[in-house]
Amino acid sequence: MSHLIYQPARVVLFSSKVRSACGEESGPFYCPGDRTVYLDVRFFTELPDNAGVGSAAQAYIIGHEFGHHVQQLVGIAGSVADANHANPSGENARTVRVELQADCLAGVWGHSAYPRSGLTTGELDEALKTADVIGDDYIQRAAGELVDSSLWRHGSSQQRQYWLITGYQSGRPSACDTFASR
Repeated sequence: MSHLIYQPARVVLFSSKVRSACGEESGPFYCPGDRTVYLDVRFFTELPDNAGVGSAAQAYIIGHEFGHHVQQLVGIAGSVADANHANPSGENARTVRVELQADCLAGVWGHSAYPRSGLTTGELDEALKTADVIGDDYIQRAAGELVDSSLWRHGSSQQRQYWLITGYQSGRPSACDTFASR
């Protein structure tokens, strides 16, 4: 088994919009082009008001973005990009699997970050509620649109919750194989 040495991601805090190697963006995101996690402080200050959640939800979102960095380091992001180039028709499905895996990796991080005390039931509920309200189906319904899974980029609320809790309960990255059939 080969071992990788973790290379820390850069972290950039910004408000509203920022230009990265991936273009101009808003909200929290990871840019593989410069291996940087971008955190929109405005997003995080508005999150409790908009979604009624607190710090555990914020930690989940940050963990998700660092999950993308791990995917970049181990080659998953590159493999998926190659597959998308070779077969563009499956891009959305593969993108959803990447996003769900980042949710699972956020759960693994949560498991390791709270080994003694664990997350309280309320904190875990906050993270799961956040996974619910950022699911593509929830977002489509909230916008008054028909739910159309062919347009999804992150997965359904149920999928996001499933993979977050899978990572948290297992504490093992190997439990995060969203590319296996399920």
